[in-house]
Amino acid sequence: MKIEVMWVKTSSHKQEKKMDQVSYRTISANEKIVKKEWVVVDAQEMIVGRLATAVARILRGKNKPYYTPHFDCGDNVIIVNADKIRFTGKKMTDKVYVRHTTYPGGQRFATPREVLAKNPIKVVEHAIRGMLPKNRLGDQLFRNLHVYAGPNHPHEGQNPKVININEIK
Repeated sequence: MKIEVMWVKTSSHKQEKKMDQVSYRTISANEKIVKKEWVVVDAQEMIVGRLATAVARILRGKNKPYYTPHFDCGDNVIIVNADKIRFTGKKMTDKVYVRHTTYPGGQRFATPREVLAKNPIKVVEHAIRGMLPKNRLGDQLFRNLHVYAGPNHPHEGQNPKVININEIK
């Protein structure tokens, strides 16, 4: 392919290069380009933070060549065995989740051990939610996440692809 270059005089009497072909444009993702897939991640014996960063990248679509920051181009992620996750160090007892009931004096504290005993899904969702954008796009991306405490999930009809987070770079 040969590119011809012409020199053109502009109104300011300077010479500029002009290409004889169409320039390349940055492609912004839209509904036609994006191919959303379903993926399953097994969280058994995985560290919460490492799992959350990898899943947030997939939800955001940063693993796709057509990633666009302002558009939902990520996949739907199903996480199974959320009750078998782990923390490093002494975070299981020393880390504190803080919430407020909106009543006076209603600040409540809980450790990951207490939250895992009561509702193990909340720990994984909280970690991933914190790594997504804090706006309407983040809310839309979070709806593509499905977390289950056991090994079973109701999304078999979507033909999800099982992936290993440790192999993704």
